[in-house]
Amino acid sequence: MKNNRNVLCGVNQYYFYTMNSKLTITYLILMIAPLIFGCQGPVAKSKNNTSASSVPPGQKYRVDTKESVVTWQGSMLLDIEQEHKGYVYISKGELIIEKGKLVGGRAEINMNTIEYKDKESKNTPVNHLKSPDYFDVGKFPVSTIAITKVESVRGQTVVTGDLTIKGVTHPVTFPAKIEVKDAIVKANGKLIIDRTDWGIRYKSGKFYDILADEIVSDNIEFHIKIVAKK
Repeated sequence: MKNNRNVLCGVNQYYFYTMNSKLTITYLILMIAPLIFGCQGPVAKSKNNTSASSVPPGQKYRVDTKESVVTWQGSMLLDIEQEHKGYVYISKGELIIEKGKLVGGRAEINMNTIEYKDKESKNTPVNHLKSPDYFDVGKFPVSTIAITKVESVRGQTVVTGDLTIKGVTHPVTFPAKIEVKDAIVKANGKLIIDRTDWGIRYKSGKFYDILADEIVSDNIEFHIKIVAKK
């Protein structure tokens, strides 16, 4: 009987030892597994981020503000010969070129620089253009255009961008000629907008009941000349 009891005790001790060992190993696995997989997760994500950011962007060309200018033109509705022409200047900007083609860019226009073509005349109503009737320059001294898309349509470059005037932003599309040569980009475009879309309603026939010969055309024409360099 004693021998049998010893054998049973030995078996029980072995059983409990074995079970305790298995439980201990199981706990260790459960504790270590999250640490292993938790470490692997961020590493894999970091690799993806690195891969995405390694894609080289287009080359940036800084706008030469001394050689770049926007020429504006407006008129009375029934008297197109009574045109008003002048200039406004770009304060800063850049064009993005990829594989010799324009793919993006942005420019800021200093509205305080608006002037008439006839700079010698003291009778040009520049102050009126800067007033709330038109561009409200005191409140909105900067206008911007940000290129969102450039495509070729029937062999012609067509630029689409967001134009912001007086704090109002609308998409615009216009044709442009782009030349990239000797680390210099030359861009010329013609853009016509309906000024009332940007809240410029002074003497507009859409909003005021006035004599026809006093109506100011809603269209403003911009000729954009930009020279950018590396």
